Amino acid sequence: MPLQSTLSGGCSRAIDTQSDGKSFEQLRKECLQNGVLFEDPDFPATDSSLFFSQSAPIQFEWKRPKELCDNPKFITGGADRTDICQGQLGDCWLLAAIASLTLKKDSLARVVPHDQDFDSNYAGIFHFQFWQHNKWLDIVVDDRLPTVRNRLIMLHSASNNEFWSALLEKAYAKLHGSYESLKGGSTMEAMEDFTGGVGEMYDTKTGPDNLFSVMKKALDRGSMMGCSINTTSSAESEARTSTGLVKGHAYSITGLEEVNYRGRKVKLIRVRNPWGQVEWNGPWSDQSREWDYVDRAEKTRILQNSTEDGEFWMEFEDFKRSYDKVEICNMTPDALTDNTKRHWEVSLFEGQWIRGATAGGCRNYIDTFWTNPQFKLELQDADDDDDVCSVVIALMQKNRRKLRKEGLDMETIGYAVYEAPDDNEHVNKDFFRYHASKARSKTYINLREVSERFTLPPGKYLLVPTTFQPHKEADFIVRIFSEKKAPPPPSLPEEETEEEKGLRRLFDQLAGSVRALPSYDSNMDLILSIICSESQTYISTCIWKMEFQEFKVFWEKMKKWIMLFLSFDTDRSGKMSSYELRSALNAAGRTHLLNVYIHMIHLLSRWSQTYYFKVFNSPQIIESIRT
Repeated sequence: MPLQSTLSGGCSRAIDTQSDGKSFEQLRKECLQNGVLFEDPDFPATDSSLFFSQSAPIQFEWKRPKELCDNPKFITGGADRTDICQGQLGDCWLLAAIASLTLKKDSLARVVPHDQDFDSNYAGIFHFQFWQHNKWLDIVVDDRLPTVRNRLIMLHSASNNEFWSALLEKAYAKLHGSYESLKGGSTMEAMEDFTGGVGEMYDTKTGPDNLFSVMKKALDRGSMMGCSINTTSSAESEARTSTGLVKGHAYSITGLEEVNYRGRKVKLIRVRNPWGQVEWNGPWSDQSREWDYVDRAEKTRILQNSTEDGEFWMEFEDFKRSYDKVEICNMTPDALTDNTKRHWEVSLFEGQWIRGATAGGCRNYIDTFWTNPQFKLELQDADDDDDVCSVVIALMQKNRRKLRKEGLDMETIGYAVYEAPDDNEHVNKDFFRYHASKARSKTYINLREVSERFTLPPGKYLLVPTTFQPHKEADFIVRIFSEKKAPPPPSLPEEETEEEKGLRRLFDQLAGSVRALPSYDSNMDLILSIICSESQTYISTCIWKMEFQEFKVFWEKMKKWIMLFLSFDTDRSGKMSSYELRSALNAAGRTHLLNVYIHMIHLLSRWSQTYYFKVFNSPQIIESIRT
């Protein structure tokens, strides 16, 4: 069963991620003591940090800011949205999120710590913090940046001697494996990584009539917002319209105002193009005559930062006609359609879609849909002053950008919610054949996260997250936001059993200060001796990088398989005959044993490159168990 835990607080300490386990402070201190500038071994100044699918098309030089200008500064005059100018990388979605981040100073201070500069403590090392799957990570980088002819060719500031935004982009590229991994994406993805918030999307053509007030309320509450224009083909990507807008391009929304214009109120919206240029040229653009009919003081206040910087105002009705999608990242999932601010309780589930075991696909594939992970939810108490429960369910697939170098990308994902039967068993095919869902995501889409808001009567529910097609593999987390606290999750870290405490000690011993089992090349084995106390049997395997909760799942699955094997290997031969296998299937139930078997084989095949596990994972064996 996948794990459940309570989300950590927003101010939790960030986890050090450097492979040697050292913190930013330790690394900087060592460099200062030794009189050397930091060179990051985890993200070297080589072409492999830039590209994974091709060799460098031109000759790049990695240079430090002090080699590019006389007086480099980390931040000059405060981090501002005008510091975000796009380079040669197609990551406008990230830049739009950074521009929105500069409007939220408390979040900016976390993502971009101010304990670093190019002055007294300069050692060529900087760090940034990002939210990833319910944890804050501290990402360290050196300040060698890719250049061509002494000019930054990626993200840069409008000021030639300011480098915080370029270094932030480098840290985010390191988090995902390379600069190339940042090509293409949703602004929501980065906004969530900067805040740990939860996202919502609105279609400007079919959205609520009060969309302006919804967006104004979001901005006033510190939410981050982006927008974009749809494309119908790849040829339209970044095509410019006659009004100066760019299709398939991510913009940030930085302001909403109402002004008096010729005796009536006009709703305006301020939008920013991360290119730092190319602006709307219609009504209410920088030099348009509409501004001549606005009170001078009001005009000065609104246009005080008006330069040729890619930022522009437009009437909200023109905005809705021109743009197709608005993305809003909320710090908490308060409804933006009323004035109520709720206190939200949040829980987290983790799971995997595994080919042949738990990757059943959507409801269209009824024969395999039931094999998907199933999570039991219990909504016990209705909202205050209401008889239903407000709940926001957000399904997020993990680490997909990092997996691009292996030819993998975002899967198409969604979920459905059913009224749960009274028993605690894994629900079978017949249940889904005859029961309709009570709620579901609006669509299946290839985004990192799909989130929806529902109101449901108190009761017990079954959440089934899926990929659209069966046999698609991915790791995922589900965040459940509810107004009233759900039943306490089992086995929180503060309340671990003695067995779990022992398991954590083993994990800590293996992982050391890195807090995660390290990655190894296929020719290097990390030997984990798993001891089954009844038989003193040792199993050696090569472990892929995983954190404690994943390690715990692996341990539990391994124990179940070992105990099943030992219980029915009656002749103690170390092999299971067809007669022994038949007894095991009858005793444990075919479905249960098959799921344990396939899940275990999947884990072993991911974490081992040995011949034995490849044989162990043969389709013939799995098919024989299934039939």
